[in-house]
Amino acid sequence: MDGIICIDKPADHTSFDVIARARGILHIKKIGHAGTLDPMATGVLPLFIGRATKACDILPVQDKRYTAQLQLGIATDTQDCTGRVLEEHPVAVSREEFAAAIRSFEGEQMQLPPMYSAVQVEGRRLYDIARKGGTVERTPRRVCFYHIHILELTDTTARIDVCCSKGSYIRTLCHDIGQKLGCGATLTALRRTMAAGFTEADCVSLEELAQLAAQDRVGERFIPIARVFDTLPRLELGGKQARLYLNGVRLDAARLGQPAVPGDIAIYSEAGEFLGIAYIEAETGELRSRKLFKLEG
Repeated sequence: MDGIICIDKPADHTSFDVIARARGILHIKKIGHAGTLDPMATGVLPLFIGRATKACDILPVQDKRYTAQLQLGIATDTQDCTGRVLEEHPVAVSREEFAAAIRSFEGEQMQLPPMYSAVQVEGRRLYDIARKGGTVERTPRRVCFYHIHILELTDTTARIDVCCSKGSYIRTLCHDIGQKLGCGATLTALRRTMAAGFTEADCVSLEELAQLAAQDRVGERFIPIARVFDTLPRLELGGKQARLYLNGVRLDAARLGQPAVPGDIAIYSEAGEFLGIAYIEAETGELRSRKLFKLEG
């Protein structure tokens, strides 16, 4: 069983909890995921099953999209509503002021990872240090918020739609918006609506997955591995070339009529079967395999 199933992650589950339940339902050990979600968060969690796990570290689409709700006037140690309140302030923010504040975070930013996060510093998870009352110096990371739109705004709460790059912390964005406004803010609800190119429409709940498994119908919701690579240039290989490629032989890209494009290329057989991901080595012009998703024979 090789492919992708998108789960609508429930609240109060870690991403590993979801994997553990999927392993039990599907009776498969080899399962990975595309992007951790905090326990309080819900939404799109693509599970990569069997041979599809090899795609997790080479996904061409790694941007994500969220709907976030934040409370104005408070700041917590975790930057969300699960933490201890550190500050409370009166709120007097107009829609124009809030809109200007969120616009200031659009584009590339240097974001400081929160202490309550899985980032490692000298081999230790930040959240392990934070839970013991400690703090360490952290290095800001470059992230990008492509857009931040207001969905709803009241006197003390806001709901926003955020599209961002991999590694962006929405908790920290909400905290930083609050600091910008001078009143503080903390994340109170988070739903991921897009990850790895998949959306809510692709998802099933864990309960639905269990029902499908009981009826031997899981295959109906399996997404082919090739779909995550739809955005890449495509190259079809004839029978002999396909066999050579699957056996690890480097091929002359020019003889295949393939221009020396930078980045990865999705490789298919002439029958349309997805074989793997390759790239062209600049120095030699050879087509070289990066990951195989089909075994020869």
